[in-house]
Amino acid sequence: MLNTYKILIMSLIVLVIAAGCSNGNGETSEEKDSDKLKIITTFYPMYEFTKNVAGDKADVELLIPSTIEPHDWEPTPKDIGNIQNADLFVYNSDDMETWVADIEASINNDKVSVVEASKGIELMDGEEEEHEHEEEGHEEEEHEHEHSHEADPHVWLSPVLAQHEVQTITDAIVKADPDNKEYYETKSSEYIEQLKALDEKYKTELADKTSNEFITQHTAFSYLAKEYGLVQVPISGISPSEEPSAAKLAELKTYAQDHKIKVIYFEELTSSKVADTLAKELGADTEVLNALEGLSDEQQKAGENYITVMEDNLEQLKKSLFE
Repeated sequence: MLNTYKILIMSLIVLVIAAGCSNGNGETSEEKDSDKLKIITTFYPMYEFTKNVAGDKADVELLIPSTIEPHDWEPTPKDIGNIQNADLFVYNSDDMETWVADIEASINNDKVSVVEASKGIELMDGEEEEHEHEEEGHEEEEHEHEHSHEADPHVWLSPVLAQHEVQTITDAIVKADPDNKEYYETKSSEYIEQLKALDEKYKTELADKTSNEFITQHTAFSYLAKEYGLVQVPISGISPSEEPSAAKLAELKTYAQDHKIKVIYFEELTSSKVADTLAKELGADTEVLNALEGLSDEQQKAGENYITVMEDNLEQLKKSLFE
């Protein structure tokens, strides 16, 4: 049964598109005013990856403001109209941007190509790592929970899987603008080389780690952990808005004490309240581990980007992984 939001989207989208139509030559009032590709991307990593491929041959726009946590964001009718007027619409996955399926069913797919950057990547179960740290000897019924087994969408936090997403985006851009194929493929190769160097940096600098475990505020770093032989211990699940139970916090406290964990990580776009509470109980420090779900204009103007933030994440992780 359609919920209220879906009904609203389905009814308003026709009005939005129609309202912008017909200026006499078939173009809408929001139509691009140049021959460049117009590409709409959902949140920061999709924007960053696309911009590095498209260069100055396309106009790339960010849909979700970088100061907003994207998990629960939903588009306005104006956003939907903007998507309809693009040549390409790039998003991460249906498990991150859960609203895309409804929009894709409504827009004119002959006008705009919808690109799922994570297509072809096998997504992990979002509940998997939540239970990997549970100690042996606990009775099974003590840990029975009702789980949705929601897929984990945070593939961009693995430098290796980021390369896959960049290639998927590249293929879509080349298909949309084959006349500039060589330009796009060159830009893509240059950026993928940077991602390969980032991967090597992680491998090299984590090779002699003395510990594998790190505690995060929510389950965002599973792919990063898997890539480099680490164990992510999340306080909450896929959504950073989830509140852990008192029993879960007590369990994490015991785990952290047993594994001598001295740092609890939280993210810039979420409240640090839960991480602060656990850290206070442990006498531990709190640090930011950036899930790159948003990067402010100020940060970008200061020269920060996917590569620099991931390098900073590496330095932060070392605080947990080395004595």
